[in-house]
Amino acid sequence: MRIVIAGGHGQIALRLERLLAARGYEVAGLIRKPEQADDLRTAGAEPLLLDLESASEEQVADALHGADAAVFAAGAGPGSGVARKDSVDKGAAVLFANAAVRAGVRRFVVVSSMGADAAHRGDDVFDVYLRAKGEADDHVRGLDALDWTILRPGSLTNDAGTGLVRLEAHTGRGMVPRDDVAAVLAELVETPATAGLTLELVSGSTPVSVAVKSVAGN
Repeated sequence: MRIVIAGGHGQIALRLERLLAARGYEVAGLIRKPEQADDLRTAGAEPLLLDLESASEEQVADALHGADAAVFAAGAGPGSGVARKDSVDKGAAVLFANAAVRAGVRRFVVVSSMGADAAHRGDDVFDVYLRAKGEADDHVRGLDALDWTILRPGSLTNDAGTGLVRLEAHTGRGMVPRDDVAAVLAELVETPATAGLTLELVSGSTPVSVAVKSVAGN
């Protein structure tokens, strides 16, 4: 199984790459900077140099060719302004999804954000971010050619993962370690029965694999 991850040098993506590689999958990550390549190789992933802010749909589809699943884990980052919320958090997500359709990749997992909503109101940068993520999520949900799952984590921390989470359509606000987000993503990629679900994630009391199986069975 080959899995291609957008935003391959991100904190969650690097954790996910290590997990998937340890499970024996062929993993590739899209990166913008050549100097990021060694970190991906160390994580067990193949680095693919491609900037989603400037690449064409055809170029992204070429990078996705032969993949069994795709994960969108890219983001403009907390220090970015309004323009990059639109070009990365929305634009790159839409481009990656469209390219997956073009490349024939059905399994598609999105790392979104709790509170993402195209109708969110407010003028702060974070408000723009939540609208951008919401618009991107809406676009993905409208693509019938994708077996999509959207994951919306709560506030992210760098605490060590516990492997215990709460994963539901609506969890309420909370925090969650990036380790546990990556662990849930790895399970979601392997669980196509979660297709069509938008899920919120915070720390909880349920083991990751059990939590994913539970939502898949609903």
